[in-house]
Amino acid sequence: MPAHNDFDLEKWKEIDLNMDSLWVIGERAKWGKRSNFYHGNFIPQIPNHFIQRYTKKWGWVYDPFLGSATTAIECEELGRNIIGIDIQPSLIERAKELVPSDHIHTHFWVGDSSSPETLRDIQKILKHRDIDGVDLAILHPPYFDIIRFSEKSEDLSNTKSVPHFLESFGKVIDNTHKILKKKWYMVIVVGDAYKNSEWVPLGFMCMVWLKKQYNF
Repeated sequence: MPAHNDFDLEKWKEIDLNMDSLWVIGERAKWGKRSNFYHGNFIPQIPNHFIQRYTKKWGWVYDPFLGSATTAIECEELGRNIIGIDIQPSLIERAKELVPSDHIHTHFWVGDSSSPETLRDIQKILKHRDIDGVDLAILHPPYFDIIRFSEKSEDLSNTKSVPHFLESFGKVIDNTHKILKKKWYMVIVVGDAYKNSEWVPLGFMCMVWLKKQYNF
């Protein structure tokens, strides 16, 4: 078996996963617990793909922007454990109801994913579970201030400028990097923004930040 997933590569023709660089996703998945109730929520097929590709059964996934629990639902579907953080208490309560801990291990709580306190909390969980880090982190942050998600100052959708957004998001990435297993995977899904009738390439800017910070 590959190091990072459960695929039998001798039966590669049977693997139902798009390995191309361009994904064409038709209708978003809506069956089961999946719904489109929340503005700006994730297309379920995206985290589902990465969870299958970069984790094994009962591995650990981290989502620092839990939101409508899309990644958590996919983890339950695929038999992966999850740590999820969000700054909105109502979303954490919803996640606990949607994805109870009787099928997989779940740790959901209200917090600021960029803070040292949240990092320490996660490290305590990892120590308690006797694991040396999460296998996969999936980050789907607000796309700057396109949608205002809350009134909280630590909410990335309330940042005052693109440099401020990158600085704040960078702290989340830095925390995530510290709890990720060595040589495992972090997925960042960021769309572009439009400001004052101009295109703002947020995704590319985040890649530039990572290059400077970690020399990726």
